[in-house]
Amino acid sequence: MNELKLSKRLETVVSFIPKGSRLADIGSDHAYLPCYAYLHGYIVAAIAGEVADGPFRSAEQQVIKTGLSDVISVRKGDGLAVIEPGEVDCITIAGMGGTLIANILEAGKCKLPGVQRLILQPNVGAHVVRTWLMDNGWELIAERILEEEGQIYEVLVAEKGEPHKPYRHLEVELLVGPFLRQERSDVFLKKWRKEIEHWKRIIAELEEKATTPEGMAKKAELERKIQLVEEVLR
Repeated sequence: MNELKLSKRLETVVSFIPKGSRLADIGSDHAYLPCYAYLHGYIVAAIAGEVADGPFRSAEQQVIKTGLSDVISVRKGDGLAVIEPGEVDCITIAGMGGTLIANILEAGKCKLPGVQRLILQPNVGAHVVRTWLMDNGWELIAERILEEEGQIYEVLVAEKGEPHKPYRHLEVELLVGPFLRQERSDVFLKKWRKEIEHWKRIIAELEEKATTPEGMAKKAELERKIQLVEEVLR
């Protein structure tokens, strides 16, 4: 993979960047995404943020190699600490757990005024991201689910708006995604069938052990999730 050829996952993320955006790519790794987005005419400028030394240096080298140092600023820092308020209008955060993405957004809330779009790709825990968006006045406007090299990924796109608007059945749609539920793609069905099998295995393990109150609560929570998702899959 290089700046001219992204993974299907990152290409999907880029496809949601509004033309002419000033982008912040948080956890940019090698800065492939902002380089690609600039070279393909999506963005006019970008900040590539990285907290770890190795990826930060890789990103710097990539931007220099691609000749984009005047339009892509590589910055070292934690989450949204790398941007100033009003500096960007689109933020991408891809390839992390949903809880970490939600924590980054929560910690950097003061940097979000002026940001028009969030494009978030949690590897796991997309429901945590949906919940954060809803609790903070962001309306989910689009979702994609895709499979690449045996992994299933979800991409969530949000803008400031009416956070409850896409949801008709809140509990289950926070879990599976309101747009993804409507679409019911093969990848969506595959993901949730696998998830149900996984939950059933956990329940079986819990039933084998001496049940603590915590175990009982966990079992009840998983049984509820299975019931909700099985209704969606019918």
